Amino acid sequence: MGLSSPTDIPGLRNRFLVCSLAAIAIFLLLVLRLWYLQVISADRYLTLSEKNRIRYISIAAARGPIYDRNGELLVDNRPAFGVSVLRQEVEEIDPLLTQIGGLLDVDVEKLRARWDAGQRFPRYRPLPLADDVSRDALDRVQENSVDLPGMLIEVRPLRSYPYKEMAAHLLGYLGEITEQELQEEAFAGYRPGEFVGKSGLEKFLDPYLQGTEGERRVEVDVRGRELRLLKTQEPIPGNKVFLTLRRDLQLAAEKALEGEAGAVVALDVRTGEVLAMVSTPAFDPAAFARGITGQEWVKILKNPRHPLTNKAIKGQYPPASTFKIVTALAALKGGVISPSTTVDCQGSLTLGNQEFRCWKKEGHGPTNLKKALKESCDVYFYMVSLDLGIDRLSAMAQDLGMGKPLGFLLDGEKGGLIPTRQWKRERFRVPWYDGETVIASIGQGYVLATPLQLAVMTAAIANGGTVLRPHVLKKIEDLDGKILRETTPEVIGTALAAEKDFREVRRGLEAAVNEPGGTGQASRLQGVRVAGKTGTAQVVRLKDKDDINPDREIPYRFRDHALFVAYAPAETPEIAVAVVVEHGSHGGSAAGPVARVLFETYFGIDDSAGKSVPVPENGSAAFSEQREE
Repeated sequence: MGLSSPTDIPGLRNRFLVCSLAAIAIFLLLVLRLWYLQVISADRYLTLSEKNRIRYISIAAARGPIYDRNGELLVDNRPAFGVSVLRQEVEEIDPLLTQIGGLLDVDVEKLRARWDAGQRFPRYRPLPLADDVSRDALDRVQENSVDLPGMLIEVRPLRSYPYKEMAAHLLGYLGEITEQELQEEAFAGYRPGEFVGKSGLEKFLDPYLQGTEGERRVEVDVRGRELRLLKTQEPIPGNKVFLTLRRDLQLAAEKALEGEAGAVVALDVRTGEVLAMVSTPAFDPAAFARGITGQEWVKILKNPRHPLTNKAIKGQYPPASTFKIVTALAALKGGVISPSTTVDCQGSLTLGNQEFRCWKKEGHGPTNLKKALKESCDVYFYMVSLDLGIDRLSAMAQDLGMGKPLGFLLDGEKGGLIPTRQWKRERFRVPWYDGETVIASIGQGYVLATPLQLAVMTAAIANGGTVLRPHVLKKIEDLDGKILRETTPEVIGTALAAEKDFREVRRGLEAAVNEPGGTGQASRLQGVRVAGKTGTAQVVRLKDKDDINPDREIPYRFRDHALFVAYAPAETPEIAVAVVVEHGSHGGSAAGPVARVLFETYFGIDDSAGKSVPVPENGSAAFSEQREE
């Protein structure tokens, strides 16, 4: 009996057929499934696979803090919530922006502008839409987060100014980076919506203050939910900046000038360090850090007192009688006068067909240099200037740091104006006249100076003629305390005159504050002798001005500017101060008390009794276009 083939066995053949058919069916099902996945659902699964990936979330770095000279914190950061979106996870932007705008109560067009600006940056980086979101708005966003695909809530450090408007012009403010800045090499790596320094030290020191951004890598699912943290790179905060300012002095000066428009500068006469720099009215830098509203911006721009202008370095004023310090030193150096030279002031000087009046109608009588400085006799300096000449007067002013920018580190510093014969010939193509020298001798006419220049000039008088570059940056340290940058005193000029000449000028300034009849008595202190000089700069010429009360009847904008420069202690000077009160009327009564507050604060003096010192009331106009104390 021979063996049969398996297919000859009926049961086995049937099982073979069933298995074959089943295998074919399974194969067909697999092919169909593969076709469904690769063809029918290709787009859907491609999208899902793209979303199920690694997410890179940046961690903003805190901006470097700013301290005063004693380590008192002036500028810091605070945590704030921001709303961003990940472009790669956004399916439809218009509905998303509309929804987020409604929840945050923010104009959708503003969100749209940020979205558009961020299109050229990597899709995986969060694109900030809103900053410093309130707690209530944040709750609304979180409650609806499942309906906001691609939305992220980030915690970012926000610039904080604990003392609000204090030193606002000096510290500066931040602003959102512009489209133009984003295209500049200096801002490479910045994202739309980020804030950078726009003015003041925030701008000048921006490379030091900006930290290094960190990053968090997380794995997320298709719904954007974080599955696990893969890696964290911590941000590096910005460097620490130390200024030469004294916080208490700055605050005291601002309070003393509150309600007025003007400027105050206080310097260390030995180093040129800025101890206080005030410009009023000011602004709150925090409003810019959180994103100033259009209404707030318009209000600032329409303020006639120009709160955005740093008047300490950009305000150019006639120095008025404070300039008599320069005239006196130039005349002594030139041998035009001696301390005993006497001029008989009868209340005016006639030159040609013009009358140049002294502020004291009845005149000061026989007047020497000390009395001329103490009582601010105009006629004395009129007479002296005619022998001195404008060019020698201007040369001394320039030697004392006037007539050009001093090289202060902030943008926009003005140079003032110290006229010469050549300057006028080139500017107006006409010769210089003696009458213009007379006017220049009391700091009017073409003469202009900034409050910073007046402070530098005063410091040079106090220290014997050394002109120091004013500086406010003391040092910059990294997180480990390594000094990255440090400022040391820098001599930028010298006023060459004999020490005895400086001594005679200082004697007159000391008398102006401490002796009866002195115009600067409002700054006199008990325990510390102050030396100073008042000034009242005419703003416009008003007819019959002598017969009206300037405080009551002259409109604010036409009132004279009040000035005062001083230093102390008179014997061993440490601090020099320049004060300008716009439309303050009288230097002695409006600017002098401000300087007094600075000296009290600097020396830790509570001299309330001395504040009742009477200030001589100065009267009428000097020369037909001048008015002086």
